[in-house]
Amino acid sequence: MSDNTLLLSTLERRNRELEVLIEIGKALTSTVDHEDVLGLIMGQINRLLKSQAWSLLLLNEQTGGLTFEIAISPTAKKLKGLRLAPGQGIAGWVAEHGLPLLIADVCEDTRFSNMVDKTSLFVPRSVLCVPVRSKDHVLGVIELSNGPDEASFTQADLQILSTISDYAAIAIENARNFRRISELVITDDLTGLYNGRHFHTLLGEEIERVRRFGGKLSLIFIDFDYFKKVNDTHGHLVGSRTLTEIGQLIRKHLRKVCKPARYGGDEFVIILPNTNKSGAMTLANRLLEIFRAHVFYNDEGAPFNLTASLGVATFPDDAQNKDDLIRLADKAMYRVKEASRNAVRSA
Repeated sequence: MSDNTLLLSTLERRNRELEVLIEIGKALTSTVDHEDVLGLIMGQINRLLKSQAWSLLLLNEQTGGLTFEIAISPTAKKLKGLRLAPGQGIAGWVAEHGLPLLIADVCEDTRFSNMVDKTSLFVPRSVLCVPVRSKDHVLGVIELSNGPDEASFTQADLQILSTISDYAAIAIENARNFRRISELVITDDLTGLYNGRHFHTLLGEEIERVRRFGGKLSLIFIDFDYFKKVNDTHGHLVGSRTLTEIGQLIRKHLRKVCKPARYGGDEFVIILPNTNKSGAMTLANRLLEIFRAHVFYNDEGAPFNLTASLGVATFPDDAQNKDDLIRLADKAMYRVKEASRNAVRSA
C-alpha cells in the first residue's frame, strides 16, 4: 500500500470517527431516555467497527455483577437480561479492574468464560472490551466480539471505543440523575412513599382508567392514634424516625401495583387498583394487625407501640369522583377515631 493510499485510508477513518462522535453528541442533547441514547451509541459503534456481536453490560452496585442491557448478535434475545457473576469472564474482569482489554484469541486467555457463548451459540475469537466509567466509578462495560473468520480488533479500535464509552457513561449518568430528580419531585423524603401532591395525580389517573375500562378502585386512609404523644414523649427525631419506619412497613406489605403515599403529618393513603370493597377491607385489617404488633424504639432503646385508625372507600360504589372518594375514606377513618380508634371502617 502506497503512502498516499495509507494516508487516504487514515483520513477516511478519522472522518467516520468524527461523524460518529457528532451523531452521539447530538443524541446526548436530544433525550434523557437512556435506552434510546445507548441504543444509538451501540449502533454507531457497529457502523464504525463492524463487529459480529456487541453488547453493553451494566454493573449492579449492590452485587458487583453485570447484566446485559443491550446485546446485538445473531441470537441477541437470549442475552438480554442475562447476568454475570462478579469478575466472571472478560467483561467481569474489565468491570472489576476498570481497565480495557484487547484479546486477539480468547482461547489463549484464562479470563475467558464460555458461559455466554453457550447461551448465545456464538463462538468468538477476537474480543475488545472497555469499561464505561464516570470519574473513578465503573458503570458497566462495552464488549465487541468477532468470530474466527472475522478480522481481529486493533489498537485504533480500542482507542475509539474508549472514547465512545465516555459518551455512554454520560448518557447513563444523565438518565440516573434525571431519575433521581424525578423521584425527589414525587416522593416524600422522610418515608420514601409518594408525596401528597403526586398522590392526587395517581388517584386521578386510576379513576380515569376505571371509567374507561371498568372495574373497581379502592382507597385506604390511615391515621395513627395519639401520634403527637410520640413527639411529646420521645422527641421529634424519634417521631421522624418512626414515620420512616411506618413507610417501610406499609411498602413491605403491599403488592407492587398498590400506590402508597404520605398524605401529611402521620396520615397515609393507599390506592388499590383493581380492588373491590371486600379486598380493600381485608388488606386494611391486615395492616391494622401489623401496626398493632410492630414494636418501635426510642433513642434509649425503650419499646413503644402504635395503633391506627383506617377508613376505606371504593370507586365507583361509594363515590363518583376523586374528591368524594378521598372525603369518604377520610370520613370513615374519623368515625373510627370518634368511636374507638385502633379499627377499620368503610364508607
